[in-house]
Amino acid sequence: MDKFLTFGIVGLSTGGIYAVISSGLVLTYTTTGIFNFAHGAAGMMAAFAYWQLTGGWGLPVPIALALVLLVLAPLFGLLIERLIMRPVQGVGEVERLVVTIALLTGLIAMAQWIWDPNVARPLSPFFADREAIRLGPATMTWHQLVTLLVAAAVALGLYAFLYGSRLGVGMRATVDDPSLARLNGGDPVVAARAAWVLGTMLAALGGILIAPSIPLDAANLSLLIVSAYAAAIFGRLRSLPMAFAGALVVGCTESYLTGYLPQNEYLPGLRIAAPALLLFVVLLLFPNPRVRGSVRITRSLPAPTIRGTLVFGACLMVFAAILATTLSDPDVITYGQIFPMSIIGLSIVVLTGFSGQISLAQLSLAGIGAVVWAGVGASGNPLALLAVVAVTAVVGAVIAIPALRLSGIYLALATAAFALILDGWIFTMPVDWLFSGGSAEVTPVFAGQRVQMMFAAAVLAVLCLLVVVLRRGFFGRRLIAMRDSEAACATLGGRLLVTKVAVFALSAGIAGLGGALFGMQARSITPDHFTLVTGLPIFLLVVIGGMAAVGSGVFTGVNLAGIMHAITALWPGAHHVSSLLVGLAGIGMGRHPEGVVPHFRESWDPLRRFWVPLAAAVGALWGLRLLDVVNGWVLTFGTVAAALALRGLARPRAPESAADVPLEWRGVRRPWLPADREEVLDGLARS
Repeated sequence: MDKFLTFGIVGLSTGGIYAVISSGLVLTYTTTGIFNFAHGAAGMMAAFAYWQLTGGWGLPVPIALALVLLVLAPLFGLLIERLIMRPVQGVGEVERLVVTIALLTGLIAMAQWIWDPNVARPLSPFFADREAIRLGPATMTWHQLVTLLVAAAVALGLYAFLYGSRLGVGMRATVDDPSLARLNGGDPVVAARAAWVLGTMLAALGGILIAPSIPLDAANLSLLIVSAYAAAIFGRLRSLPMAFAGALVVGCTESYLTGYLPQNEYLPGLRIAAPALLLFVVLLLFPNPRVRGSVRITRSLPAPTIRGTLVFGACLMVFAAILATTLSDPDVITYGQIFPMSIIGLSIVVLTGFSGQISLAQLSLAGIGAVVWAGVGASGNPLALLAVVAVTAVVGAVIAIPALRLSGIYLALATAAFALILDGWIFTMPVDWLFSGGSAEVTPVFAGQRVQMMFAAAVLAVLCLLVVVLRRGFFGRRLIAMRDSEAACATLGGRLLVTKVAVFALSAGIAGLGGALFGMQARSITPDHFTLVTGLPIFLLVVIGGMAAVGSGVFTGVNLAGIMHAITALWPGAHHVSSLLVGLAGIGMGRHPEGVVPHFRESWDPLRRFWVPLAAAVGALWGLRLLDVVNGWVLTFGTVAAALALRGLARPRAPESAADVPLEWRGVRRPWLPADREEVLDGLARS
């Protein structure tokens, strides 16, 4: 009984923190329609700021609390609403999700840049010097008592605010019907601004309350409030009382799991992954409607051509050959990751870009592929890659089961929970066929790193071609139809069940293949290579490139494993800065969901006229590098300079672009293009 009461007190106090955090999340979502994935990161930044004021600069606790909760948090909420969230109110659900995920990535990178992750920053609980309160056979710390009192005060305060103040009533009216609220004198913009301010303040309060019980780590603290997400889903993202009740249930469940789970080597990870597991279960118990009638709002891209893809694949092989013959042995290992990362990015293009299904677990699936290859590919037989694809495809099909009941933010949360379960529990099990001893040794198909890199590039080129063939075929058209409107697709006879399972299995197989090639290039892999936080920049870069563009996979690999490594080589302290740049770019791309790859292709299309001089310039620089006349930087920047110069020469001779010629004159002033047909169909769909 003593043990039950002790863990019950811990669970209630933890649940009180979850209640505070989830109430801010629900308040923001119901008022603005944006689910803030960075809600926990806002609390993390507040916890670090509170430590800086108290532990770093020695300010008294009351002053530090006032500065963080009444000055910094409201100001941060105002900045988020005005600069980031208001401009994306009119875009699709996927784009809004991407912006909040980008904000999460950027805040984690910013915190790691400002506060060295290798330095311990202990944070004392409130009234730590006072003796604990005895409640019969159990005890309660003063920090736990403060937490429960704060949670109760937040509940009562929110009720009084929402039902007793003019602004609160206006916020509730905005939730019910924004247009009607505006007609009756309400201002949805003011309501949204107030929601972001209050939500950020509650996240900051929750972050400060929970920080003393765990080490101050940017990534872990940002994701620790996954349990608060479960509580918010318990309330269907609308009911504050249900969210509070769910938070207490989740907190007590976690606490009792910690206290009563058997002690063996397989279950410690389950305690860590328990919040994600609870989130996954809650999502399955409280699903959103399965079939939606949403219509796309982003411009469709014309289907890529087979001929263009063959040329693209040939360019990939030339690029790989240049890298293989000019890089040093350590750089081959580093930059050779471009091609496996591109394959993982390509899996996101197929799943999210073609079918509209959101998955944040693609890198975790790549980890499964790497582990499977480490087991079945120990002999280096390339046919074992078929087993890798098969196993990861089966796992992807299993993930598709909740996807049949979930969509949008619910599906994103479910896949994120799946990734966290793999990170915290499955990958840490002490079994030989996983990461026994903390790492796994991977046998490559080819012993030489340079030949292995060429093999990965060839696999990428073949996959790009196969994906284009799929996109142009019947299955690809069905995926596009499902992405545009699931309800319309089902009405016209589309089999959503089969289509979703198939596309999840296909994308998982591609990701698993990329993970196996990643392991071959790295030779030794650890669970840290395949965490949710590590995978978020991959997802963001695919979106920045353009979710529906096949070239976005290569764009992701080149930026993540190429340009980012080059920046770090030039500026060793730029690792966190580069991650911050990815987050900032993702925030900006929420306003331009088509991505940069289609615009890049369109603006550089005139260069096709001068491909022979460009090839000659690249070949000459390549030859000079092989002769050690120039170094790698001269080869890189010389190629870029030659391309820019030839593009400048080609531009005056290029025909007018689609943007220069009105739609009604296309086919008269310039030839009719496939993109024009797509624009006409898109306009008809919107009318």
